[in-house]
Formats: sequence, C-alpha cells, structure tokens
Amino acid sequence: MSEELIFGKYDGLLCDLDGVVYAGPDAIEGAPEALQELAGRGVKIGYVTNNASRSNLVVAEHLRSLGAPAPDHTVFGSVQAAVALLQQHVPAPASVLATGSEYLADSLVAAGYRISADHHDRPDAVVQGFNPALAWPDLAHASYAIAAGSFWVATNMDTTIPTAEGIAPGNGTFVQAVATATGKTPIVAGKPEPHLFRVASEQLQLRRPLVIGDRLDTDILGGNRAGYDTALVLTGINTRAQAQEAPAELVPTMIVESLRELL
Repeated sequence: MSEELIFGKYDGLLCDLDGVVYAGPDAIEGAPEALQELAGRGVKIGYVTNNASRSNLVVAEHLRSLGAPAPDHTVFGSVQAAVALLQQHVPAPASVLATGSEYLADSLVAAGYRISADHHDRPDAVVQGFNPALAWPDLAHASYAIAAGSFWVATNMDTTIPTAEGIAPGNGTFVQAVATATGKTPIVAGKPEPHLFRVASEQLQLRRPLVIGDRLDTDILGGNRAGYDTALVLTGINTRAQAQEAPAELVPTMIVESLRELL
C-alpha cells in the first residue's frame, strides 16, 4: 500500500472524535467513509480524544462499528494522560478519589493507586473525568477533598459535548462547579495541553501530522501548542465566524466543512 500525503504535505491525521467523526452514538454523515478512503490510500490516522468515560478499546470498537478504520492502538485518550500526570506529582500507592467513570477508577488501580471510597477520608488526590451519571454528591465529595488539600487533576476541560440531541454540558462544566466551590484550579491532562498530540504522533511515527477538530479551545489550541498545523471542521461546536474572530493562539491553519474535504 503506497503512502499518500494529505494536501501534499501531511503524513498523517490526528483526529478528534465528538463532533468530528460522530455525535453521540451516530456517525457524522460521510466522516467514516472519508477516513476509510484516506486509510486505503496509506494515510496514518490517530484519534485523540478528551473523552474520559470510555476505554480506548471501547472507543476503537465504536469507531469500527461506524465504519471508521480504528485499530486499538490508534486511540489516545485523556485518562491515560491524567494517570501519567498524577504519577509525576503523587506517586502510587497513594489514595485517589476517582470522580468519573469506572474506567477512570480501573485505570488508577492498574497504575497502583488505592481508590478512596469513604466520604469521610481525605484522599491524597482527586482525579476528575466525565461521566454522564455524575451527581451532586460526587461533586460535593470532590469539593470537600480538594478544599482540604487533595491534589487535583482534571482529565479535560471541554465545557460542552455534542450529542445526537444537541449540545450538552461536558467535563469542564463539572470541573468549573468544583472550582467555584473550592476556589482552586486543577492541573489539566488532556487537550488543550499538547501532551496527547505529541504522544500520538510519536507512537504512530508521524513527522508532520495535521490535527483536526471541531473545538477551538481544545483541539485547535492543543494542536497549535504541540507545534502542528490544525484544521477546524465545521461539523461540531465552533463556526467559521468564531474561528475568524478568535485570538491568534486559537486560529486554525485551515477550515474545512467536513472530513470529506480532506480527500
């Protein structure tokens, strides 16, 4: 299989998911087919997501069910970045309150941490990731621990997520609620920090990837910070007008209507 460059100069694609490939459980029209066509031409594709509620393997399976080319090793998520960041500041076997999904808790356990389940204890750290089942008691427990001095990591700061029904609150909205209650700010692991993009590029052996996403404040900012060219796709959150009016650090290299334009 010969390799083809995207637009004649990019050797691979680092692609966001929500609002780019799918919205909720359903594919965005034409997106999986465009990715399949690119992969068939020899273009390497990686998926860089802030989603912290599902494992990389589950995300890869979902992508394949929609018709997108997604071997397990091509998905890079914010949970792994959060665990790696925590290890730099609070080594295992510290106690951690996992405010998020079972996958987040399982990933912390796999890294040697002890999960704090007693609401009366102060854990050494709090790691906060998205879970649609989160409720007020979960945010309150996190707030009590953080106010008392627990180290705080957020997987990502996406304030909204696109769903099949419309735009819904994302992890950043819940993080902001805890920040308001505590007066403190977390260290953030996922986009817009550049770590995820650089890890994905390195593992996929890309020399000049194109980062594509639907959000200026996470995908485009993160790709810009990583030193890569970026493309805003108009199938998700942000619009062409917003990109044209954005400050320099949020301006994409290009704007495309959909993934099909990459062909």
